[in-house]
Amino acid sequence: MFHSSAMVNSHRKPMFNIHTGFYCLAAILLQICVCSQFSVPSSHHFTEDPGAFPVASNGEPFPWQELRLPNVVIPLHYDLFVHPNLTSLDFVASEKIEVLVSNATQFIILHSKDLEITNATLQSEEDSRYMKSGKELKVLSYPAHQQIALLVPEKLTPHLKYYVAIDFQAKLADGFEGFYKSTYRTLGGETRILAVTHFEPTQARMAFPCFDEPLFKANFSIKIRRESGHTALSNMPKVKTIELEGGLLEDHFETTVKMSTYLVAYIVCDFHSVSGITSSGVKVSIYASPDKRNQTHYALQASLKLLDFYEKYFDINYPLPKLDLIAIPDFASGAMENWGLITYKETSLLFDPKTSSASDKLWVTKVIAHELAHQWFGNLVTMEWWNDIWLNEGFANYMELIAVNATYPELQFDDHFLNVCFEVITKDSLNSSRPISKPAETPTQIQEMFDEVSYNKGACILNMLKDFLGEEKFQKGIIQYLKKFSYRNAKNDDLWSSLSNSCLESDFTSGGVCHSDPKMTSNMLTFLGENAEVKEMMTTWTLQKGIPLLVVKQDGHSLRLQQERFLQGVFQEDPEWRALQERYLWHIPLTYSTSSSNVIHRHILKSKTDTLDLPEKTSWVKFNVDSNGYYIVHYEGHGWDQLITQLNQNHTLLRPKDRIGLIHDVFQLVGAGRLTLDKALDMTHYLQHETSSPALLKGLSYLELFYHMMDRRNISDISENLKRYLLQYFKPVIDRQSWSDEGSVWDRMLRSALLKLACDLNHAPCIQKAAELFSQWMESSGKLNIPTDVLKIVYSVGAQTTTGWNYLLELYELSMSSAEKNKILYALSTSKHQEKLQKLIELGMEGKVIKTQDLAALLHAIARRPKGQQLAWDFVRENWTHLLKKFDLGSFAIRIIISGTTSHFSSKDKLQEVKLFFESLEAQGSHLDIFQIVLEMITKNIKWLEKNLPTLRMWLLVNT
Repeated sequence: MFHSSAMVNSHRKPMFNIHTGFYCLAAILLQICVCSQFSVPSSHHFTEDPGAFPVASNGEPFPWQELRLPNVVIPLHYDLFVHPNLTSLDFVASEKIEVLVSNATQFIILHSKDLEITNATLQSEEDSRYMKSGKELKVLSYPAHQQIALLVPEKLTPHLKYYVAIDFQAKLADGFEGFYKSTYRTLGGETRILAVTHFEPTQARMAFPCFDEPLFKANFSIKIRRESGHTALSNMPKVKTIELEGGLLEDHFETTVKMSTYLVAYIVCDFHSVSGITSSGVKVSIYASPDKRNQTHYALQASLKLLDFYEKYFDINYPLPKLDLIAIPDFASGAMENWGLITYKETSLLFDPKTSSASDKLWVTKVIAHELAHQWFGNLVTMEWWNDIWLNEGFANYMELIAVNATYPELQFDDHFLNVCFEVITKDSLNSSRPISKPAETPTQIQEMFDEVSYNKGACILNMLKDFLGEEKFQKGIIQYLKKFSYRNAKNDDLWSSLSNSCLESDFTSGGVCHSDPKMTSNMLTFLGENAEVKEMMTTWTLQKGIPLLVVKQDGHSLRLQQERFLQGVFQEDPEWRALQERYLWHIPLTYSTSSSNVIHRHILKSKTDTLDLPEKTSWVKFNVDSNGYYIVHYEGHGWDQLITQLNQNHTLLRPKDRIGLIHDVFQLVGAGRLTLDKALDMTHYLQHETSSPALLKGLSYLELFYHMMDRRNISDISENLKRYLLQYFKPVIDRQSWSDEGSVWDRMLRSALLKLACDLNHAPCIQKAAELFSQWMESSGKLNIPTDVLKIVYSVGAQTTTGWNYLLELYELSMSSAEKNKILYALSTSKHQEKLQKLIELGMEGKVIKTQDLAALLHAIARRPKGQQLAWDFVRENWTHLLKKFDLGSFAIRIIISGTTSHFSSKDKLQEVKLFFESLEAQGSHLDIFQIVLEMITKNIKWLEKNLPTLRMWLLVNT
């Protein structure tokens, strides 16, 4: 997740035949093997003691008490019919589920949420064969677990198949989950409606009663009834359309491959599309609302390239005849990987050359790469349960790096990938972090698993493992994993086994021996012995939380190494520090280089301490080459001084990514109390000579962070001196920036960042140029094309006048470009007038002009401004119940709203306010992990200021 008839080449056809054959065999064997696949407890039969069971909504005992479904009834196939009415905003539907019974039982438990079930019947396979009508079933409902029980008149017989038929109806949902309504505005001002599904992780049950757990894979045959002015889309191509009385049409779709319920998708809309065919014959189409069809071309080009790349990389053809990507006007996340019908937020799919910047292009490419990777990681092979969601999301994030580098090298994505790891370290260095793989049972707990730890840390440890094993061995292991578990479910250990023993059938010699590539083994065997214990190493990264700190002390020709748990905001002198270190040990694949040689040395640190011998005298050592490892490095003694001296003398002797890593680590160590702030700030002196845009941006980001922290706290002497330092020190590089869209992607992103910073700091030439462009643009009635990389800056300066602000709000309502709307909304949020910010929040709550999907980002943007922070925070506290009506408690939006409006606070008063608010929510039964994370972040900010404010003040006095 994040955000015409099919043409199939003949060589793709056997895929379906093999699969069908395998499936028939599987159905015969199910009576033997089905139980081994399902590890949940088998059915508790309805005992004589009804008190042991929950109470159904009608007051009767409900025959099942677990959150997880029993494993005694296994779905094989769903026949699903859906008829949405886009006028009355509801739908009627029916389904027939073919199930296999593994143990005798008197009830069938399914998931169902907010559905009105009008009828339920059961047929045995024999009844079905002789066309006998089904037996009526009694339906009990237990909403607390989102479950229904179908009580059968007589026990179901083991190893037999049955057919469960259910008729049901419901309103189209109001939010962003289940089968919900979305609206868009045409150029002519008309509002139109579509119906769309979003089921991950646990919302298929809002659209049809089902076995809504990833392990219950089945095939789906879907029929959708619609009006002639609409199009229906689903996972598979349409087989036929039947005309019905009254002008209605019924579309029948091909049966899907075997898949989990959360990947089912169907949409009824009036969208237009552009299409192309991949080199292996898959039809790829990009759908958008009719007025936005001209923004779909880049996505089509990228999708065709990326799908071709993945088929070759994974050595497995994409198994469906078509792939649709569709831009949904109301969408909560970045995108969703439904098999064959991927849904996207408009900003994640559409690209408008007039208003989309270099970073917008990078974002669209990255999200498409992420969702296409899921067609293999997640869809073809699915995690057994949500505790291992990182197997889906971490892999998709990692594959963005591999795929975008291969298909769009000009986007220089590997430099961007460093930030993926740096972002999660901020959270993972808090005690409130969590292991990558963690138990999750309730829908809210499951939703909370979709976070930076699953996505970013998952990707970073995979990248570290790839660097350690070598690219070829890693790729072979991935291919083995995907082939072995195709159309099945897998867990952590299955991945480690495949990567430990990455021999494919093609690698085996006639004698049955797999000879690995000797180049690969030299990298591996030296460290791990012949049977490489990848599992032993990687479980230290997936089953314990946090990130290691490597402490390095050079002593002549030897290096003394020590590993600790890296903690932000808890210092060595704090009483709790020692207890927080206990029982933490990682197997760290270390890399290092020295001043005397370009060779990359490798060593696995499996113990708390170790010693390495250097072959020759060296003036400095740099660990974590190219920042491929997921660990922080602290150089004791003169280590940092030697590296800072090198940066000042000739920074190019260190690799560009190593320079970024040093900047990152030095400021992280200040937050952990291991280095003084002046040492870190001294390192930034070299940046005036820095030639790598990503490294320069990294250094600037910390200085900018400190400026905003001081500005929000109104510590004006420091904020003024920081402003002076930044404008004085970086003036040459700021003045070199043109107001254009020229250069490489990183030149362009540097330009956007530097000019935004200069205008934020009220740098007169920047404000003057932006104001001039804005007034020319207004005079042209918005027809003038402003370079896309400076568009947000020009709008933000323009929004500071009432006339400009009002004009932008009008344009926001009319704009057909979601990339432009994003930039306008940001600009509007920079106003210093409270009443204007208040109006934006009201429009976001109303959901017409500013869509509800953008409310979380809007609140975050307002809260980060000195004039908006109190307003946003007050709003969240006063409107909490209203916000919960719009977003689920565990949703990404709620977590962004909470952290976005509070985690930047840095005073004890605010800490107390936030604490009291969270306590009041917990008293009402609302608990989220983000509460503890936010409290730790505020505490960390307070301690940072206490420790570093005098140093920062003094350093600026000396350096400005």
